[in-house]
Amino acid sequence: MMQENKKLAQDFNILVACEESQRVCSEFRKLGFNAFSCDLLQCSGGHPEWHFNCDVFEIIKNNGGVLQNGEKVFIKGKWDLMVAHPPCTFLAVSGARWYYHPDDKDLPFEQRRPHPRFPNRRKDQEDGKKFFISLAETDIEHIAIENPIGIMNTQWRKPDQIVQPYFFGDEASKTTCLWLKNLPDLKPTKIVGKGEWIELSSGKRLPKWYSDALTKAKTPEERRNLRSKTFPGFAKAIAEQWGEFLINESIKERKKEK
Repeated sequence: MMQENKKLAQDFNILVACEESQRVCSEFRKLGFNAFSCDLLQCSGGHPEWHFNCDVFEIIKNNGGVLQNGEKVFIKGKWDLMVAHPPCTFLAVSGARWYYHPDDKDLPFEQRRPHPRFPNRRKDQEDGKKFFISLAETDIEHIAIENPIGIMNTQWRKPDQIVQPYFFGDEASKTTCLWLKNLPDLKPTKIVGKGEWIELSSGKRLPKWYSDALTKAKTPEERRNLRSKTFPGFAKAIAEQWGEFLINESIKERKKEK
């Protein structure tokens, strides 16, 4: 981003929803944007002074609120961009096997019983869909929502773009869908190798980073957080490209007004 544009960045309010890692938020902050993360979880990115630890819709409605460090912050104007990472646990195709009883796999879908370990999975999925769509319908001019391939691709609409970490310099595979509102597609910054893969005894293949997360995590919550973190190159591309887009669009509008 050009130095003169960086000075303009402070005028833009960026909300990174459902992000405890603060990886995207931090990249916007490096560029000078007035960026905040928001999640029901406390942040692990080391900046509670940038993190709203509460319901994201309250922050959108009130243009701010109480940060994790206890400080009250309310933005001037409006949120210019929201980048959202809604939970994918109940939306991704990888979790499909947990919806029905394993003994019913040969029965028609309508005759299958709920999975004995997760009897409320169907309701959880419906709640996840409503949350995703509520984010998409928020009254913010520029919105990006990311998720893996899942039910939103067919039950809502196809994504505008599908990317991989290896498009942006990180040697890893993680198919990521992007649903965009008034934003351009991201351009690859550095295409590298697709990363290592691990073959399990069952014959199933997993990206090594994903397998490492499963091994490292001690709880389901920790496993979910490790799997959902945004890769560094991808986070940097989001901040640089969409941040510069916002600034350039603003410059164009100002020229029209003269």
